[in-house]
Amino acid sequence: MHAAVESRLWVRLPLFLLIWGTAALSMALPAIHALVRGNYPVFRSFAMAGGLGMVAVILIALSGVPRSGNWTRSQLLSLLGTFAILPGYLAVPLHDALQTTTFLNAYFDMVSAITTTGADIFNDPDRLGATLHLWRAQVGWMGGLFMWVAAAAILAPLSLGGFEITARSQLGRGTDIPLQQKAADPRYRLVRITKTLAPLYAGLTIVAWVLLLMSGDTSLVALSHAMSVMATSGISPVGGLTNMSSGLAGEFVMFMFMFFALSRLTFSSDTALLGAARLTQDPEFRIGLLLILGVPSLLFLRHFLGAYDVDAVNQVGAALQAFWGAMFTVMSFLTTTGFVSADWEQARLWSGLETPGMILMGLAVMGGGVATTAGGVKLLRVYALYLNGLRELQLLVHPSSIGAQLKGRQRIRKGGAFIAWMSFMLFALTLAVLIVVLAATGVDFEQAVVLAIATLSTTGPLIDVVSETPIYLIDLGPLAKGILCAAMVLGRLETLAIIALFTPSLWRN
Repeated sequence: MHAAVESRLWVRLPLFLLIWGTAALSMALPAIHALVRGNYPVFRSFAMAGGLGMVAVILIALSGVPRSGNWTRSQLLSLLGTFAILPGYLAVPLHDALQTTTFLNAYFDMVSAITTTGADIFNDPDRLGATLHLWRAQVGWMGGLFMWVAAAAILAPLSLGGFEITARSQLGRGTDIPLQQKAADPRYRLVRITKTLAPLYAGLTIVAWVLLLMSGDTSLVALSHAMSVMATSGISPVGGLTNMSSGLAGEFVMFMFMFFALSRLTFSSDTALLGAARLTQDPEFRIGLLLILGVPSLLFLRHFLGAYDVDAVNQVGAALQAFWGAMFTVMSFLTTTGFVSADWEQARLWSGLETPGMILMGLAVMGGGVATTAGGVKLLRVYALYLNGLRELQLLVHPSSIGAQLKGRQRIRKGGAFIAWMSFMLFALTLAVLIVVLAATGVDFEQAVVLAIATLSTTGPLIDVVSETPIYLIDLGPLAKGILCAAMVLGRLETLAIIALFTPSLWRN
C-alpha cells in the first residue's frame, strides 16, 4: 500500500502545493454559480484565477520540486503558509470581482475566512454579490476542513494544538500515538485521514444545508450558514441570524451542529490516545455542557430579577425566548462561531437590563474542543488547570495526602497541567502585546482589547457584538490591518506551534 502511495506524483508533492491546487479547483464552484446567475464579470474573475492557479501548480509540480527530508518542518511550514500566504491567492478573484476595495482589504477578508475567524471587513452585506458571499463562506468551510485533517495528521503526532496535555513526549517531537500510525509514512497518514474525514465533513454540511432549507431559508443563506456552523466561521450573507427566514427552527438546527466543535469525539475517535473513546466521559464535552446550561441559567436569573422590577415576570413567552437566546449565543461563542440568536435582544427587552459583553469575550477565550474547528484556549486545557487547582485545594486541607491514581489523568495532573498553564500564559502575553501594539497604531484602547480578543480567539463577530461603539475594520490603517491578520494566523495555529516551528533542531540537516 505504501508503494502505491509512493508511485503517485500528487502524493509526493509538497503539502502546500497540494493545498494551493485544491484552492484553485475550488474556484470552479463560485465560477459556475456566477455563470448560472448571468454575472459574467464575476465568472471571468474566478475562472481566470482558478485556471491560472492550476497552471502554476502543474508547472511547479512538473519542474521537480525538491522533497524535504524533515517532514515535521515541512508540515508546520505548510500550516503557516496555508493561513498566511494562500489568502493572497484567494483574494485575487475577490478583489477583481468587487473592484471597489483595495487588495489589502480583500487579503484581510480571506485571512479572516480561512482562519475561521469571520471578522467582517465589509460591514454592509449588500456590497457583495451572492457569488462573493458564497466564496467567503466556502473559504471558511475549507479552512475548517483543513483544521480537522491537520489536527489528526500533523498536530497530534507532534504533540501540538492541545494534544500536548495528554502526550508523554516533548513538544514537536512526536507523541504516544498507536503503533500503526507511528510506523506509517506521514504522507500516507495524511491521505488516509483526509479520505476518512473529508466525506464526513462534507456529509454533515449537506445535512445541515438540507435541514436549513426545510426550515425556510433560501439556498444561498442555508448553504452559507451550514458551512459557517461546521467551520465555526460565523460568516453570514445576510448580516446575521436576525435577517434569516428560518427563525427558531433554523437556529435549533445550527445549535445542534455546533456540538461538533465541543469535542472531537463527537465525530471521530482517531485522536483518542488515552482511555475509552466515550463521549459521555469526555471532559471537554462535559465542561461544554456545563457552560451551555449554567451560563444561560445565571443570565436568565439576572434578567428575571430585572423583569421582576419592571413587572414583566408573568410574560412566559418572553422569558422562554430570553433563555433560548442566551443558550444559543453562549453555545455559539463558546465554540467561537459568533452567531447571535435573534432572541438575544429579547432578554434586554424583557428585563430592561443589558447583557455584559465580557461574558461572551470570556467564552470565546475559553474556546471549544481540541482538534476541532473552534479556537480559543481549548476546553481540555481548562480541564487540566481545573484538576490541578482541585489537587492544590486538597493539599491545603490534607498536606500529606496522595492524589488518587485516576485512569488516563496522571499526565493531565502533572506535566499536562504545567503545559496547559504555559499555553494560557502565552495566550495572555500575546494578547497583552497585541493590545499594546494596536493601541500604538492609534486604535482606541477599549477597541484594541476587543479586536485582540476577537482575532486571537478566532471569533470575529465579537467585534460587532461586544463593543459599545461600532468598530469599522475597513477604516483601520494598513498597519493595524496587518497586525490583525498576523493575530488571526497566530490564533489559528497557536503560539506553541509557532515556537515549535522555530526550534533550532528542526532546521538542522
